[in-house]
Amino acid sequence: MRIALIIVIGIHGVIHLFGFLKAFDLSEFNAITQPISKAFGLLWLLTFVLFAVTVFLLSIQSNYWWAIGIVGVILSQLLILNYWSDAKFGTIINLVVLVLIFLLYSSGSFKKMVGDETAKMFEDSNTLVNTILSEQMIVDLPATIQKWLLNSGAIAKPLVYNVYLEQDLQMLMKPEQKEWNKAKARQYFTIAPPAFIWSVKLKMNPFLAVVGRDKFENGQGEMTIKLLSFFTIVDAKNNEKVNQATLQRYLAEIVWFPSFSLSPYISWEAMDDYSAKATMEYNGTEGSGIFHFEENGDFKKFVAMRYKDADDVLPTEWTVTATKTEERNGIKIPVESKAEWKLESGNWTWLKLKITDIRYNIGEMPMGLN
Repeated sequence: MRIALIIVIGIHGVIHLFGFLKAFDLSEFNAITQPISKAFGLLWLLTFVLFAVTVFLLSIQSNYWWAIGIVGVILSQLLILNYWSDAKFGTIINLVVLVLIFLLYSSGSFKKMVGDETAKMFEDSNTLVNTILSEQMIVDLPATIQKWLLNSGAIAKPLVYNVYLEQDLQMLMKPEQKEWNKAKARQYFTIAPPAFIWSVKLKMNPFLAVVGRDKFENGQGEMTIKLLSFFTIVDAKNNEKVNQATLQRYLAEIVWFPSFSLSPYISWEAMDDYSAKATMEYNGTEGSGIFHFEENGDFKKFVAMRYKDADDVLPTEWTVTATKTEERNGIKIPVESKAEWKLESGNWTWLKLKITDIRYNIGEMPMGLN
């Protein structure tokens, strides 16, 4: 979108430059048949300069490009009104430029919010440098969890203290939806304290995009969804059900960094030879779920009673199932999985997830969503 806006503004600016050249008899500008005074010629030049500066600031991704661009559009429209009979179609271009400025500015503001939140989350986290996970450290865990940790390859490796990952997603926003929407997401976890920020960009169609941000921090959950990065569709926070649901999500996703199973915020209870119940409590928020494993110790699925949204009266059975397991960074994790809700009408598989990149104990925060 940024490149498209640069091209449109650049062309629009050059057109205004011709108005200046005509006013000073430096060129014929056939699009305007009316005479242009030198005073107005200077305004046509000023508009060109404003658009040229906007293009430059856009190119270097300055924070102030949009303000200069809007001033340029306003001055351009005033000139068009003065030469309406010849220049009225320029109004359409100004409207296009305004819409593109609005969309790009909204997108940039959302990315900045996510980036600022993530930077703060990283700054507030602690590192566990050179702390190696040993078999002795896991002896008090249920046998099935010990087997999982041994099988995963996490033993004899450093404890994870932060995680960065990228995901390709397919999503069904409603149970009756037939066509899957594709999306890309990035997620950041910290371990001490436990927190995450997940940002997603989903294409509804070629013209409409939805962005979202889920956050778990200080035991509190937040869920935000915006249309075109501006119009708020969902803004759920300061709610005990959202807090619990977000904590349970964090708990389900520790299969990507198994060493967190030793966290003091988690208590384990053996269920049988292939499952164990985990209860996580942090900063006044508590949630639980059951981890199920294959005979060889691979993670199979996580099942919890979880609230779908803040308006639910009762929680719903929520299951995350591994569909493909691979070794990444020396640790076996589910790289593909699906999530579903158990509804009265049947199971609603609403998410299919594929991890395309995962990194542990990163030294600096990667860039936000493209």
